[in-house]
Amino acid sequence: MTKPTDPAYHWNGADLDLDAYLARIGFDGERAPTVAALHELVRAHTTAIPFENLEIILGRSIGLDIATLQDKLVQRRRGGYCYENVGLFAAALERLGFGVTGLSGRVSMGAGAGLRPATHALLRVTTSDDDRIWLCDVGFGAGPLAPFELSTETGEFTAGEWKFRLERTLGELDSDLWVLHQFGRDGWVDRHSFSLNPQYRIDYVVGNHFVSTSPRSPFTTRPYAQRFHPDVHHVLDGTTFVTEHPDGTSDTRELEPAELPKILAEVFDIDLDDADAAALAEASWVRD
Repeated sequence: MTKPTDPAYHWNGADLDLDAYLARIGFDGERAPTVAALHELVRAHTTAIPFENLEIILGRSIGLDIATLQDKLVQRRRGGYCYENVGLFAAALERLGFGVTGLSGRVSMGAGAGLRPATHALLRVTTSDDDRIWLCDVGFGAGPLAPFELSTETGEFTAGEWKFRLERTLGELDSDLWVLHQFGRDGWVDRHSFSLNPQYRIDYVVGNHFVSTSPRSPFTTRPYAQRFHPDVHHVLDGTTFVTEHPDGTSDTRELEPAELPKILAEVFDIDLDDADAAALAEASWVRD
């Protein structure tokens, strides 16, 4: 079966300024669709570009076109959430010759009963030098720092010092459902589940609209940012600042709204201009 030619099935890699993107993430490896390059690219992107939802809190929309993603995440050196990170990463992989298919995940974080919408984006990736299928989850904000094989034999794996576990289960109508678990301050937690039903850019546009506008979305209610490193994970959730370590230990402290711009700059590498910093510090986003 031939690959669809409709541009909606693809990731606009031809429109990407590849040199600028690779410089942004600090990648200077081989520009080829190989397993080794994929590992380097995932690690570089995940550690260089933070997770954040600040545009929503500041009253602006989230665009997923390549021009907007390049301007925000590359030129202005900001971060983004899953749809932004994955859209940019998919364009780069496509440009480099990887096989790229979008997938959609349902975030659970140990919530169990009560389904949340499937609004997490991740990628199924193939290479030119290997028959294995890889999952790249660069948009979650908490790793993994490497692609991981889509296989029933994957089980528990490490990426850097962080521990993960992939399981295949049965979903509705006995369909395959994959669950990614992560070890952290609450022990092992089911992070999100996903199926292998392909997702396209238009599907991500729909999910992005819900995540960025719905009052039921957590990203419309308070600032949220993450910065993930091989040995530490920083999380800002409203005014709660958490530092997590691979062994499950963590430290938590409460901030004043006026402290947020400084913490974002020093810890998350997110530099806001004076107007945005002032707006965030005024805490107009706090709901009673």
